[in-house]
Amino acid sequence: MKISLSIPPSRRAPLAGLAALAAGAACSAPHPPLPAEPPPAAPPAPAPTQAAPQAPRFDQIPRLELNRIAVELDLPLFWIADRNGSGAVDPDEVSALWYHTPAPAWVASGAFTPAFTSAYAAMTKVKAEGHLRAGLDEAEVRRRDAVLAELAAGRPSLLRADFRGAPAEDRAIVGHLLKVAELIEQIHAKQLGSAGMADQIPADDPASRALFWRNQGPWCQQPRTRDDPSCSALPSKPPRVTGVYPARLQQDKKFCAALEARPDQKALLSPFTVVVEERGALKAVPYSEAYKPEMEAVSRELKAAAEAIQSPSEAAFKAYLLAASQAFLDNRWELADEPWAKMNAENSAWYLRVGPDETYWEPCSRKAGFHVSFARINQESLTWQKKLDPVKADMETAFAGLAGAPYRARRVAFHLPDFIDVLLNAGESRAATGGTSGQSLPNWGPVATEGRGRTVVMVNLLQDDDSRAALREAAASLLCKTTMESVSLERPVAALGTVLHEAAHNLGPAQGYKVQGKTDDELFGGPLAVMLEELKAQTGALFFTGWLAQKGVLDPALARMSEVRDVIWALGQVGQGMYTAGGEPRPYGHLAAIQLGSLLDAGAIGFHRGETAANGADKGCFSIQSDKLPAAAEALARTVLGIKARGDKAGALRLRETYVEKAGAWKALRGVIEERMQRMPLGSVVYAIEL
Repeated sequence: MKISLSIPPSRRAPLAGLAALAAGAACSAPHPPLPAEPPPAAPPAPAPTQAAPQAPRFDQIPRLELNRIAVELDLPLFWIADRNGSGAVDPDEVSALWYHTPAPAWVASGAFTPAFTSAYAAMTKVKAEGHLRAGLDEAEVRRRDAVLAELAAGRPSLLRADFRGAPAEDRAIVGHLLKVAELIEQIHAKQLGSAGMADQIPADDPASRALFWRNQGPWCQQPRTRDDPSCSALPSKPPRVTGVYPARLQQDKKFCAALEARPDQKALLSPFTVVVEERGALKAVPYSEAYKPEMEAVSRELKAAAEAIQSPSEAAFKAYLLAASQAFLDNRWELADEPWAKMNAENSAWYLRVGPDETYWEPCSRKAGFHVSFARINQESLTWQKKLDPVKADMETAFAGLAGAPYRARRVAFHLPDFIDVLLNAGESRAATGGTSGQSLPNWGPVATEGRGRTVVMVNLLQDDDSRAALREAAASLLCKTTMESVSLERPVAALGTVLHEAAHNLGPAQGYKVQGKTDDELFGGPLAVMLEELKAQTGALFFTGWLAQKGVLDPALARMSEVRDVIWALGQVGQGMYTAGGEPRPYGHLAAIQLGSLLDAGAIGFHRGETAANGADKGCFSIQSDKLPAAAEALARTVLGIKARGDKAGALRLRETYVEKAGAWKALRGVIEERMQRMPLGSVVYAIEL
C-alpha cells in the first residue's frame, strides 16, 4: 500500500566549455638598414590579428521550455539548472536520462558533442516553428496536438545519481539492477496490455514515442486529455485492455464483479496469477509461467547482483537478492518477503523492492503489478523511529478505540518508516506524473498478517525547486492569504504526513483483518477496499498529527504545518478528478473528496466565496480552522475505522455517495479545485544514473 504524490532533485558536477587557440601571430618590427647598403625591400604589412572563435552560446531556449521540448522530441536530455545565471545551457548543466533507448553522449571532455548540437538545433526549430503538420489529415493533426497537450501536463523532475567514483562493488550492483529494471518494464507492459504496441508509432512522431514511454502505453492519463477521443500515442487509438484477464471478458464493464461472484474467484483473483481462457474455461496461470523468459532473465541478474556483493556489511541485502531471484522462478513471493523484512536502515545502505506488489493499476484491483523501487537509505529516518517507536502500542490502542467492536487492539510489530532516496523506479512504480511518496509492504503473506512488514518514505521525490514553486503557486490559487501564511513545503513537513500515513496502514483493521472470515477485498470488492484502506491511512495521518502533538511527541507548530500540507495534498488529488479515462475510480481522488467534504461539513475547512485567494487573482478561497481540525479528523477516523471494523459495505457506499457522487455545493467546489489545480503541470519524475 502506498501514498501518492499528486503535485509536484536535482544536482550535477563536471566542467567548462570549449577553448579555441587564436590563429596568426604578430610580426616583430624590422631592424633599421645599414648606411652602406641599399635599403631593403619594405617588409610585408602585418596580418590583422584574428579574433578567437567563440564557443557557441546555447541561449535561445529558457530552461523549463528546453526540458519541455526535449520531451516532445523524445530526447533523453535534461537541463538541470542554470548554475551560473548565464541564460545559456552549459556542458556541466545537462544530464542524460535513463530511457527506452540509450542516451547519446551529450558531453565529452567538458564540451558539448555533435549529438547535443544537433539536438539543440532541432529544439530551436520547434521553438520557432512548432511541430510540423504538413501532409497530415485533420484527424492525425488533432491526435498529435492532443499528445502534446498530454505531455505538457507533466513537467520533468530529475532524480540523478552519480556512481562514477563509487566502489566497484556498488557499480556492479547498480549495473545489474538497471538490467532488472529494463526487464521489469517488459513484464509490466505485458500486464498492462501494451507490449509491442510502440512499433505502430509513426516514425516522424517523437512526441507519441515520448507519451508511450511516460505512460507505459498509448493511453492518455492527464485530467484534461484522458477523456479526449483523439488523445493516443497510436493512430489506431486502441482501447485499454489489460493483459492479466482475457480480452473477451473485458468487453463487459462489470467483468470484475462477475469474477468476484464465481465459486472459483479465490483462485482466479489470486494476486500472483494471470487469468487465461482455454477451451472456454478460465484458469489462473502463475506469473512464473506466464512471463517465464523475462522472469528467468530477472532471476539471473538478481543472482549476479548478489554475487557482486563481497562486503560483510551488506549480508542482509545479499540474502534478499538471492531470495528474490528464486521467487522469480517459483512464484513464492512470501519466501522473499522474509529476508526483505529483515533489512533496515542499520544493516544495509541499499533499499530494493522487486517483484509484484500493488494492485491499483488494473480495473479489478486484484492482480499485483511488477515493479522495481531501488534507493539508498537516508539515515534521517532513525530520528523519526526513535520518536515514534515508544508510542506504537499507544497508537494502536487509540485506533482500536475509534474502530470499536468487533475490532480489538492487537500487538503491533511493524517497522516505522525508513527514509529512502530513490535512484530508480520502474514498472508499476514508475508513475507518469506524481509518484509514490510512501509505501508499506508486503500486502499478502505471513510477513503482512503478522505485522512484520516494512514501510518506507521516499523523501527525495518531487523535492526540486521547480516542483515546490509549482505546488506553492497552485496552493496560492486555492488558499486564503492567512492560511497560505502557514504553508511550508520543506521536506520535514512533507515527510511527517507520509510517515504517519504509512504507520496508520499497519494499525487498526488492516488488510489481514477479517470479519466473519472474510477479508476486506471479499467484503467490499477490490476497488472499494483499496480506497477505504487508503482513506483510513490518510485520515489516520491527520488524526495522529494532532494526537502526537497533544502527547508532546511532536512540536505543535510542526503539527499545524503538517495538517495544512495534508489538506494541500487532498486538494491536489481532488484536482485530478474522480475517475480514470477508463471509468475506474481513482482511489486517492475518492478518499480526498471524502476527507475534504467531511472537514467542510465539520467546519474545519471553510470556503469564502467573496474573498480573494492568496495569489491575489482568484475569487473564492479555502481557509483552515486549526482549532477545529483535530476533532474533525477524529470524527472521520471513527467513521472510517468503524466501517472497516464491522465490514460495513453499506456505510462505505454512503460515504462515497455523499462526497463523491452526490450533486450539490461540494461537487461544485470540486470543479473549482480541478480548474485551478490543473493549471500547473504535475511533476513527471525522470531518472539519470551515471556509472
